[in-house]
Amino acid sequence: MTVLVNLEELARRENEQTEWKENVADPDNVVATLSAFANDLQNLGGGYVVCGVREEKDEHGFPRLRRIGLTANRLKEIEGSVLGLCRTNVSPPITPLVEEIETDDPRLRILVFLQPATTSAHTFRKRNDGAKHYVRVSRETREARNGTLKDLLVRKGALEPWDRRPCNGAIETDLDLLALREFLQRMGRFSAEQGVAPYLSPDYPLSTLVPPLLVAEPLTGVLRPRNFAVLLFGRNPQRFIPGAVTMFSIYPGTDRSDRHAERHELDGNLVEQALRLTELLDVQSYTAFDKADPKAPNAIKYPPSALYEALGNALAHRDYELVDPTRLTVFADRIEVSSPGPLPTGVDLEALRAGNAPPKWRNQALAWFFARLQLAQGEGQGIPTILRAMREEGNPPPVFDADQIRVVVTLPAHPRHAILRDLRAAEQALVLGDLERARSQVEGVLDRDPLNFRAVQLFAEVHQARRDPAAVAAWVSSRLDELDGLPSQVLLALGEAVGSEQATDEGRRIAIRLLDRAATGRLQEDTVRRIVLALRRAAEDERAFSLLDGQLLARPEWASNPLMLQLRGDTLSGMARRCRAMARNPEAAPTTRARAWQEFHSYLDRAEHDLRAALVLSVDARLREQLTNSITVVDKLRREERPPEDAEPGAASGDKG
Repeated sequence: MTVLVNLEELARRENEQTEWKENVADPDNVVATLSAFANDLQNLGGGYVVCGVREEKDEHGFPRLRRIGLTANRLKEIEGSVLGLCRTNVSPPITPLVEEIETDDPRLRILVFLQPATTSAHTFRKRNDGAKHYVRVSRETREARNGTLKDLLVRKGALEPWDRRPCNGAIETDLDLLALREFLQRMGRFSAEQGVAPYLSPDYPLSTLVPPLLVAEPLTGVLRPRNFAVLLFGRNPQRFIPGAVTMFSIYPGTDRSDRHAERHELDGNLVEQALRLTELLDVQSYTAFDKADPKAPNAIKYPPSALYEALGNALAHRDYELVDPTRLTVFADRIEVSSPGPLPTGVDLEALRAGNAPPKWRNQALAWFFARLQLAQGEGQGIPTILRAMREEGNPPPVFDADQIRVVVTLPAHPRHAILRDLRAAEQALVLGDLERARSQVEGVLDRDPLNFRAVQLFAEVHQARRDPAAVAAWVSSRLDELDGLPSQVLLALGEAVGSEQATDEGRRIAIRLLDRAATGRLQEDTVRRIVLALRRAAEDERAFSLLDGQLLARPEWASNPLMLQLRGDTLSGMARRCRAMARNPEAAPTTRARAWQEFHSYLDRAEHDLRAALVLSVDARLREQLTNSITVVDKLRREERPPEDAEPGAASGDKG
């Protein structure tokens, strides 16, 4: 007898490939397992059902086989029953190989069925039951259902992959041709001479890996976009694919219990979603500075490449037949990316965690486009990229979890960013009026991260509330050369705190320097107004006017903004008062006093012009009242003062009449 099967070798193989049976009480169980081996969902090449062997463990816990054996009659009975069911109840039929192995007892033998994998998806009909597909999952034979069944049918070619199927109900006009042209241009595949027309042909594939965007129905000839085309270029993908939505949430704490969460529900096509999500994630990928760490003073909270890969994988490889949205959730200490659907068939979770999982595309066409648009890696580098980026930036390793419902990637924040929790506590203490606790917490953060933007801004706000500009001035003085990298909003907060009414002359000089730095670049309206008011409080009306006038010239649309005109009018009034003070100064030269008096009237005229223009443009009752009062003040200033004799108009030129 030629023995083709080595039982000891089988015992050392993966249990997914071998089913051990001491006896065969029900031949249906054997045939179900053989059909599962033929289906070969896990791509193992098939498997063995060994009858007449009991699997045990030795005293050390290792597998051990006990060869029980079958009598000749029992062996023939089992063989006949199993092969008969394989012919009659398995569709399409299977023909397993049969091997007999001798035992120490010449009266007993072991029966082995060898079933290679096939190219078909087989069903098996048990007694009094309908036909079902069976697959091997670990050491068990199970009925293939839902996603597992779809994976099996796709693998065997009995069902086209979901992203390649026609989108039910969608027609050619449901595609956004402008979006298609834009994406083709980004990929370098667009020709102005041809336009997008060739890409709408059912015979024009973009690649050997990607079918044409549209497919003709067999009976009607109607062109239907494929699912991937609707996801990428559809005008309203959610009309046909309800699950194509992404929820982006931000929780200030470490769980979902906080009611003050920020939520974004993103729809539109997948590329639009990916670009918007990239912007939202960029906000989370900021840097903490630690001067005490000379080797790595800058610690980014999340490596951008890790965030982008996790996002791209979630959008490209999720199961869009499920209506659950893709979810990105930001907590104070981590970001969770949840993708609906289990891992693709053949991807092992442990191999995935180690970065050793082979490339596997659930949605091949989507993955191809995402790779060409540089929204995700296309050759299985995504997970290794996440692992490497987190390791190189000093972040804790990512956590990968998966079940039959979803795949979740958790990216922990860099440990240095634990200070965010302290900042949150400082913010809370400040709004509750507990200024001492807020001061202690925010200064504790600055000890660890001296130029954390939010910490510096909170530091300024806390000491402004405490009316303690000296503390802010001292802090700024020690770091004047390091402040250029701070945003305008932070510099402005420092300037407001240092230049308060309690500030010294030195404090005001520091405030002016900070405000000058804050006033660079293209500023928002509220930032301009705050800088101007802070400069005016520091008696720097001319600086305030210069900034405001320059911004109004750069932003013509502000010429009809009553708030900005009011601010310039009030600033001009302040400059007029300063000129009036010089005109009344008896120690000034007569020509200087005369010139000051002339400028006084010029500033008043310009102030009145701006204030009256703002009054015409304003529809707000309270603002109109303020403008009326300001115009009254201008009139009063113009009437109540007369120049001294030696400061009459003309004195500046020597003409006394």
